[in-house]
Parts: sequence; structure tokens; C-alpha cells
Amino acid sequence: MSDEVLPEVPSVQVSVPVNRLVLLTGGEALFAALIEAMDAAHHDIHLETYIFDFRRTPLRVAEAMVRAAGRGVAVRLVVDGVGTGEVPSPWAEAFDRAGVQVKVYAPLGRLGLLLPSRWRRLHRKLCVVDGSLGFCGGINLLDDYFEPREGDLQHPRFDFAVCCTGPLAQAIDSTMMQLWWRLMVGSRVRHREFKGAWQALRAAPGRTRATWSRVLAAAYRAAAGALRLPSAHPVPPPPVTDAFAQLVLRDNIWHRADIERNYLQAIAAARSEVLIANAYFVPGRRLRKALFQAVRRGVRVRVLLQGRYEGFMQYHAARPVYKQLLDAGVDIREYTPSALHAKVAVVDQRWATVGSSNLDPLSLLLAREANVVTVDPQFAADLRERLDRALTHGSRAIDHAALLNRPWHQRALDRIAFGLMRTLLFLTGHKY
Repeated sequence: MSDEVLPEVPSVQVSVPVNRLVLLTGGEALFAALIEAMDAAHHDIHLETYIFDFRRTPLRVAEAMVRAAGRGVAVRLVVDGVGTGEVPSPWAEAFDRAGVQVKVYAPLGRLGLLLPSRWRRLHRKLCVVDGSLGFCGGINLLDDYFEPREGDLQHPRFDFAVCCTGPLAQAIDSTMMQLWWRLMVGSRVRHREFKGAWQALRAAPGRTRATWSRVLAAAYRAAAGALRLPSAHPVPPPPVTDAFAQLVLRDNIWHRADIERNYLQAIAAARSEVLIANAYFVPGRRLRKALFQAVRRGVRVRVLLQGRYEGFMQYHAARPVYKQLLDAGVDIREYTPSALHAKVAVVDQRWATVGSSNLDPLSLLLAREANVVTVDPQFAADLRERLDRALTHGSRAIDHAALLNRPWHQRALDRIAFGLMRTLLFLTGHKY
């Protein structure tokens, strides 16, 4: 990235300004909203997630899916082959009896993660109900008070999602249907699934213009009214209406760098503040350079990160990057009350993103990700207020001197982890 500052307004391709957005904080709010939407569904529910943990509060979402399928609603579920794996037998049988269709994205097979191609995971968290009510964020179907590596948490996990209607929800619907059809064609699909799809296509108005990504939804879309936004508990903020927003994807074909590009453009255009909260933060050279340049322009750059040890690579590979950022004047803090899983950012209180993408090589180079990007100042101000509160009352600053003065073997582990990360990425054909 050159030293030239990009134009003030990031080049986000905004959709028609009739979106309605609600910011949801934590799994409790998201699950309540999902359940209410699913219980009101008439035609179609489509859910994608990296982790579906069939324990505690996520069970209520699974039960809502079964209830909807029992009413004749088409219910489709896609889970990742690493994050979730195979659905537990009791729930697989319950889904099958109710008619819930389940696909596992990229099952590991015998060699597991020994094959570099298996590192490309489905990490996005999306849902759409009746093609008109959408959800996007970083929240897995995992209880707020439970961490698989640690057990019970005293305080809820810190994470966000967006509930939306309008063109943004339709974009979520479209991208989910594209993946669903790919998974159907790539597996041994039963004849009745193809027959039902063909009947839906024939019944759809204007079918010559229909795309395969919308085929199952087209039959009922004209008759389906827009659902009201669910009222989750705790009560979400007032909805942002007529918001300029866009669904930004990352995949390994057409959208390889779209999420990173949006970050780069927003940071390059920053004039006063960049505020980032990220669970796994190992930004590449271009993102680091953009943050360095922002600080040199007088922009206040604050980053809120996971304060818990979550594995050798996640912890140690990030430390060399922390040193570079601290040297440049970036304020880095670690979240202390509980686990942090957020992947959000606010720039100048007018550009904001909420989604599934971390700023690390797995998210930016390998995984399927989905973020909502908006330039609505009301939405950005609400998200910034929540992040600022966490930074002020729930974080500790990373001490520069303490980072440098750690025992030599700790610093050696940092270098080993960082070098191993770059080597593994090289095996996949990437530089970072």
C-alpha cells in the first residue's frame, strides 16, 4: 500500500438505502432474536455457523428449527466440519425426523488437517428467515457462559451480531443459497431435492431472470411480507433505518481480499479515530502499514483484544506484531472480564463493520467469512459507545516494557510461532 492517503469516503459499494439494522450484543440477544424469528417463519429458514454446540442455550435454537420444520417450513443448516463436525446422533435423528436438512462443510476425512486444502473453513455466521430477515455477526451457537477450552465463564462472552431487513437481508439470502447449491451439487443429492428445486424454479415468476442462488426462495418471495424485527432480551437499541450497508464476503474465488480491502480503505480515510475489537489479531503487512500511517497522521488507534491464552499459535504468533504496533504508537488493550470473540471496528464514528472475520491469516487468506459494513453514523456511534465502555472499564493496557522484558524463552517461542505461521501459509501459496 502506498503512502498516498485514499479519498475521505471509503469506496464501499452501498446498497439501496432501505436497510433496517439492529445491533445485538452477545449470544443471549442473538439466540432470542433467532428463536422469535424462527417461530414466526412461514416458508424458509437458512442457518450457517462455524460452531453449533448442542448444549445449554443453543439447544433452544435447535428446538425452534425442529418446530419450524414440523410446520412445513423449509429448514436448512450448514455447519463447519472442524468447528462442529458431525451433528450429535440424537439431534441428527431429530432433525431428520422433522425434515431439517443438514450439510457439513468440508468434513475432515482420514487425513484431517494434514492436508492444507482442509484449512479453508466455513467461519461465517449467517441466518436468513423467509428471505427478508437476516442475521450476520461473529457469534457462534455456543452458550455465552461456556468456553470449550476453559469450561464455565463468570461473565458472558463479548461478541456482536447484526439483525437486518431490506436489501442487506436479501444479499445474505443470496450468498447462503449459492453455498447451499454448491454443497448439494457436490454431494449425492437425493432425487426429491432436485425435483423440489425444479418445481420451485418453474413456479417462480420471471424465471428466465432467476439465478440458481435464489431458486428455492423465488417461489414464495412475492407473497412473503417483511417480518418485524424481533425484540430480543436484553432489549436491543432502537433500529437504524434507511442505513447504507453492504454484505462483504471473503472466499477463495471471487472475494479473496474484499474484507481486508474495506478495512484498508476505511483506515486510510480515518481522520480522528480507529477502534478495533478482534479475537485473533495478527494483521498482515498491508494492514500494519495502514495503522502506522494512521498514527502518523494524528489518528487515535485503539485495539481491544482477547486477554486469555487460547493456544500456542494464537498467543505467541501475535506478540511480534504487538511490539511493532506499540512501537508505532497504537494503544493495545486486552479484555479482562471474560472471553472476547468480537470481530468489529469503528472509524471516525461513521464507518463500522460487524462480522465473522478476524484480522489474522486464517480469516483474511483461507476461511469463508462474512461482514456487514455500514457508513451509517447512528449505527457506528452505538457500536463505538459499547466498545469504548469495554476499553475504559474492562481492559488492561499491554505494557510495552513488560512485553520486551519477558524471559528469553518466551520471546523465542514468539519467533518460532510467527515463523511457523508464515511457513504454513507458504504451503498454501500465501505470503503474509
